[in-house]
Amino acid sequence: MPIAQLTPGDIDEIVAGFAALGWPGKDRPQYERYVREQDAGERVILVARTDAGQFAGYLTVKWEAGYQPFRDQGIPEVQDLNVLPHFRRRGLATALMDLAEEHEATRSPIAGIGVGLYTDYGPAHLMYLERGYRPDGRGISYGGRVCAPGDPVTVDDDLCLMLTRRLR
Repeated sequence: MPIAQLTPGDIDEIVAGFAALGWPGKDRPQYERYVREQDAGERVILVARTDAGQFAGYLTVKWEAGYQPFRDQGIPEVQDLNVLPHFRRRGLATALMDLAEEHEATRSPIAGIGVGLYTDYGPAHLMYLERGYRPDGRGISYGGRVCAPGDPVTVDDDLCLMLTRRLR
């Protein structure tokens, strides 16, 4: 499956792909922001397509992580890895992660990623563990901040366990 950086011409197909699934938050303004951030050198967005050219998934590498401990250490963060359900179990997420880690290795010896903590993230947990990612040792985070005992949090996509992997 071919993988290339996001272009403005990709946006309509990406938005339509997620709208067909009823996934919230995957709207045009998000991808327009991604293009601007990529153009400014703040983020790399990798888009995967089938051999026939159909959009299948994407991920982003944020050079200045949203998670403060990663930001303080200069660890880039993979964010927003999504593969459309009908293209899963074909090695696409692995291929996206391989390329993301190649990009990250140009700037850091360590890669970072956050993984959600509810059932939908089960396959991601296993993939990251198989790739050698380990918890960063700070417990869970919510919205990029480390949680303290007793912090009230909502179990949603912002509740994460942050993981790292040595690249070189």
